[in-house]
Amino acid sequence: MMTSTRPYLLRAIHEWIKDNHLTPHLLIDASADGVDIPSRYVVDGQLILNISPTAVRDLDLGNDAVSCNVRFAGVATRIDIPLAAIKAIYAKENGKGIVFTDDEPGKTPPDADSPGSSSRGRPQLKLVE
Repeated sequence: MMTSTRPYLLRAIHEWIKDNHLTPHLLIDASADGVDIPSRYVVDGQLILNISPTAVRDLDLGNDAVSCNVRFAGVATRIDIPLAAIKAIYAKENGKGIVFTDDEPGKTPPDADSPGSSSRGRPQLKLVE
């Protein structure tokens, strides 16, 4: 079984946003298991977190979680966000980035030749902006 692509995509899009001198933000599902953030900053079950170098310290975009030191109302806080709780990473200025689906991380589609799989012809690709 292959590892999840989520941490690799997260790191790549983060770097791409910074290379373009924009501000990277994470959209976090605040109700996901393992998310521990002050509830007063949660809106509609979500938190938008600025992860630019000027907003956070010691940012670690790991394979299992994103962790960093942030300030909520001036109070320094260490947070660890499981990758499954991260729903998107995007640039604040133009909204460009990537939205993660709820698919099981690392899950690969069945081989078309394997028993029990159905062949539906050619794969369909869709342009996502």
